[in-house]
Amino acid sequence: MKNILLPTDFSKDAWNAIFMAVKLYADLECKFYVLHAYEPKKENIAGFKSSTRAGVVYQSLSEASSGQLGEVMDYLEENHKNPKHTFEMLSMAGGLVEAIRDLIPKYDIDTIVMGTKGSTGAKEIFMGSNAVKVLKHIKNCTTVVVPELYDFQKLESLVFPTEYAHFFPKNVLRPLLQLVKLWGSKVKILHVAQTFSLLDRQKANKEILKKRFEAHPTSFHKVVIKTTVAEAIRQFAQEERADLIVLTNYSHDFFDKLTQEPVVKNVTFRTEIPLMVLPDFQG
Repeated sequence: MKNILLPTDFSKDAWNAIFMAVKLYADLECKFYVLHAYEPKKENIAGFKSSTRAGVVYQSLSEASSGQLGEVMDYLEENHKNPKHTFEMLSMAGGLVEAIRDLIPKYDIDTIVMGTKGSTGAKEIFMGSNAVKVLKHIKNCTTVVVPELYDFQKLESLVFPTEYAHFFPKNVLRPLLQLVKLWGSKVKILHVAQTFSLLDRQKANKEILKKRFEAHPTSFHKVVIKTTVAEAIRQFAQEERADLIVLTNYSHDFFDKLTQEPVVKNVTFRTEIPLMVLPDFQG
């Protein structure tokens, strides 16, 4: 049984993420937790004259949250008939990141699937968005970020950018390998760099990666950085018609030093293709 968390704010991009999640994991036994985390606007909090007034506001938000979640559940029960899938709604007061942090151990969450505005809207607004906050603060759970306009149909191929600087323990790649096996996906391992001469350690890590994917159709590619790492990844993924870009949450350490850009944020902000970020724990 796979436990998947679906944060929602009831927007189009949140709905699109739900649709992708149920398609992506259609052939797996899954329990989906549809989460809405709510908190009053700062100006409303500042205006509270008493704890009674605060309680009324929270009660109102709680009722609205539960009502909208009920509508989501009704829709899924009516339109999503997969016997392998079950759904539960979770309405929680407080911030989204804090709610997710609490729920991961409580419900043994494997994966978070959530929406993002993709490349639309002002960068300043997006950088404060829920998707980036989750990627930045939740490091112990696989996260899939789905652009609002992406219409997922099948996982035919995916791009896995790496600089070969890290050894990949089996458990880090397990969520990815599960999907590759499920869909029979083509794996395109992408080395984005200014130079492609590898140190002995990088060569050893590349061989380990070959071993990890040896049971699946895998190809290795190189792209020279012309503008930014994030742009190189995005362009390659689009040219290859990839259905998913996969990063590790520690990929950005190397990329930051190389190009002074936060790759996870930039790829999330600019990509029109769903992004999977694997946890950075090892062992």
